[in-house]
Amino acid sequence: MKNFENVSVVKNANIYFDGKVTSRTVLFADGTKKTLGIILPGEYEFSTGDSEVMELLAGKLEVLISGSVNWELFEAGQSFAVPANSKFKVAAKEAVDYCCSYLKNV
Repeated sequence: MKNFENVSVVKNANIYFDGKVTSRTVLFADGTKKTLGIILPGEYEFSTGDSEVMELLAGKLEVLISGSVNWELFEAGQSFAVPANSKFKVAAKEAVDYCCSYLKNV
């Protein structure tokens, strides 16, 4: 999906790690939520509440999901899933543009 139709966007940005990771929240009429964001070069750790699917729109990202021992490389056009109530690390060597979908009860 290239465009989102009939959505609301939260004006305030989500800002993490001194501004090195930022996103905007997009709310859909059916109650689903996505964030659109940028990750600047660096290594970061996140915690999840809901299950998440992160789609890379531009750039490359190394990912280490909690419980895994090996980092995996993802590139633009690829996505990865993160379980609910877990942690994951990302390492970017370049700016990464992403879309994160939050999945309830998955």
